[in-house]
Amino acid sequence: MAKLKKELGLKDVVAICTGSMFSSGFFLLPGIAASEAGPAVFLSYFLAAILIMPAIFSMAELATAIPRAGGDYYFIDRSLGPLAGTLGGVGTYFALVLKTAFALVGIGAYVEIFYDIPIKLTALSFTGVFMVMNILGAKKASGVQKIFVLVLILVLLFFLLEGMREIFFSQSSGSYRQNYTPFLPHGFEGMISTAGLVFVSYLGLTKIASMSEEIKKPEKNIPLGMGISLIITTIIYVAGVFIIVGVLPADELWGDLAPVSSAAERVFSLIPPRAGALMIMAAAVAAFASTGNAGLMTASRYPLAMARDKKFPSTFAILSRFRTPLLPIIVTTAIIAVIILSVSEKEIARLASSFQLIIFMLINLAVIVMRNSRIETYDPGYLSPLYPWMQIFGIISCIVLFTFLGWGAVLFSLGIVAIALIWYWKYVRKQVIPGGAIYHWFAHLGKNQRKELEGEFFHILKDKGLREGYPFDEMIVKAKITRLGDKNVPFEQLVRDVVKQFEEDLDIRFDKDALTTEFINVTSIDPAQIIPGVSVLYGKVDNIECPSLHIVLSDKGIKEPVVKGEVEYENHINVMFFLVSKSDYPRQQLRLLSRLMDVVERKKFVEKISSLKNDREIKEYLLHNERYISMHLTEGAPQGELIGKKVKKIRFTHGVLLALVQRKEQIFCPDGETVLQKDDIVTFIGKPEGISTLFNKYIHREPDQ
Repeated sequence: MAKLKKELGLKDVVAICTGSMFSSGFFLLPGIAASEAGPAVFLSYFLAAILIMPAIFSMAELATAIPRAGGDYYFIDRSLGPLAGTLGGVGTYFALVLKTAFALVGIGAYVEIFYDIPIKLTALSFTGVFMVMNILGAKKASGVQKIFVLVLILVLLFFLLEGMREIFFSQSSGSYRQNYTPFLPHGFEGMISTAGLVFVSYLGLTKIASMSEEIKKPEKNIPLGMGISLIITTIIYVAGVFIIVGVLPADELWGDLAPVSSAAERVFSLIPPRAGALMIMAAAVAAFASTGNAGLMTASRYPLAMARDKKFPSTFAILSRFRTPLLPIIVTTAIIAVIILSVSEKEIARLASSFQLIIFMLINLAVIVMRNSRIETYDPGYLSPLYPWMQIFGIISCIVLFTFLGWGAVLFSLGIVAIALIWYWKYVRKQVIPGGAIYHWFAHLGKNQRKELEGEFFHILKDKGLREGYPFDEMIVKAKITRLGDKNVPFEQLVRDVVKQFEEDLDIRFDKDALTTEFINVTSIDPAQIIPGVSVLYGKVDNIECPSLHIVLSDKGIKEPVVKGEVEYENHINVMFFLVSKSDYPRQQLRLLSRLMDVVERKKFVEKISSLKNDREIKEYLLHNERYISMHLTEGAPQGELIGKKVKKIRFTHGVLLALVQRKEQIFCPDGETVLQKDDIVTFIGKPEGISTLFNKYIHREPDQ
């Protein structure tokens, strides 16, 4: 399966999340929302921000556990099965496409205020521009996104400062305060129902999950980026709408489709009114453009993800030479264009909100299912707080908001459900096998467990890499290596010998028979199934302090018996890894296994490791990445300054450890009293920046003349 490029950082996450929200929610909806809630409309925005928090927490947990293109769809499918996944994918796709189309129409609406250009012509023109940008790559699209969002936030902060000054400290303050009465003309019911209407304003916040496969360090950047974006948007929404309600009388506000522009004419005093209006227009265009760009970017990942799972034709999963989903982008652009030309924009916000509430219910349920499935490879880097009450609150609040949206929204949602069910019945069910994490939860449905799910999540662990602090490098450095040469050693005898060696090396007592049994049992993670000549066996010990590794090399090969049902055969193994870790850290073991799998999947791995001359070279090959460096200590070379020094007296770069010393035929791990000698070969491990510093200091520099 072709993978998307990981090229989006924290700033990109914040830009995409924030840019996905500032459009209709702020520049078009306040007037419509105020007609239903009255001056209390700004509290409806605050309530909507509170009610979306459970979905944000759940989305962040799922996105850091299984970062894959498709977001909502992928999470729902892998937890609740393909029927719910199809419903979630199709529904979310249409909701996002509607919101994106509305944002693009918004560009035309604000441009028309100052220039005599048809709204839909402007919208279609921007649609084409964003299509080209997205085809060229997510990084290019997100780069423009950051510019849009920066311009937008600067202008809106200026608007907020001027607005607060005008309302509280100007000569007209008294008249403005009258616009806040009556505060709740339609009661609390009106405020709550309006929260459901403006809920669409925050929907872009969770859409970054559909791009989680393209985010660097997703376990950190996704929850942090979503949190920063929520804080920024909530402050601007609540304060901005508070200002709009204060400076515009109700009879003007309720029919105004450009309320921010109208409010700007009354609050700006540091710049001419015309300049202020133009600045707001620029901010509005930047807001709608960022939403349209981010919406097209994220929406196109849903057909891609569904095609990967055979729920759409496989042509939707083909990536362009720019590593972007070409066909999904083109098709999504075409659908958006049709909506712009044929659908009334007034109802889009309510319709988009209605189905998204259903999706959020399923997302909150997905976290509950995943946690209770006890799939070991489900390893989120972020855990939702207050589980499961946060998810239960999220489900209930979505149901309450849904009931306030009216029959039109309900019928739209039912229509989307019908389309998804028909598609599933006519196409999807013939392509996929029913399954999901929910079958791992209920023991009486165990016969329907989707065994491939754990393997799929394991490969996702590989893509995410080791979590900070996981001792892979140290484990390799301390590993025991046994060379069998041409000896013919039976598999079970070898396992017993290795277990005995673990007992001696670890100097602890444990159940040797239980560990032997764990090693002998073949699992779905063993690479021997796909990489000839390599096997990784693993087990758990209660009282071990750190993970331990034993490597066995055999020129003749070890015959490893395999039994699967009624089928029996043998794997011919040349390189065998035995990994032992603590029983109460199963996910750490899986992360270490995933890193080992990355190593053994290198080209010609068996031939390369078998050709190495000694233990140091083997360990350096296994460590080989930006986290290690070896040096030969010779006089006259820059590294010669280390000769004759005790290890504890050497000031190393922070985050770097002297791990191995080869002295003639002897290879050992040094301690603080070890004195380095001429012709020693020393190996350092550590953080990439520290290793880079050592390289520049000792290897890249010219020897002393």
